[in-house]
Amino acid sequence: MMQVNINGESFKFSTGKHNELQKAIIEEFAPNSECLYVGDTIEKDLVKNVEKLKELGFEITLHDKMLDVVLYREDKNWIYFIESVTSVGPMDPKRILEITEMTKDVTAFLDFKTYKKFTEELAWETEVWIAEMPEHMIHLNGDQFMGPR
Repeated sequence: MMQVNINGESFKFSTGKHNELQKAIIEEFAPNSECLYVGDTIEKDLVKNVEKLKELGFEITLHDKMLDVVLYREDKNWIYFIESVTSVGPMDPKRILEITEMTKDVTAFLDFKTYKKFTEELAWETEVWIAEMPEHMIHLNGDQFMGPR
């Protein structure tokens, strides 16, 4: 089992690359965020704050296709919907359509090698975070960054 700090409490993830990446997302990508949802590969709804999600305008039912990690950063009023990519696909255009009205779309990878495997499937208007290079983001949004420096 792997120790993970979620919302100031100690939890245990089962071992494996998927949970290793989810741990990095929660503890390193957005450490100042509240984890509203994360599932362990064994315990699917390890953290599920339905009330907070409802308060922010998002309803979760048992039939919803949840992403791997949902974080809320109160100081910026941002919600991060994050796919933890270790073997299954990233946030692609079909997935974007399935999850509407998001404030921040992030696909996370454990390493650059896995990222390269899925680059052709990534949707525009999403962000990419790679755990082995935690200080950088890849922005798939040219309009936002075009123009003089």
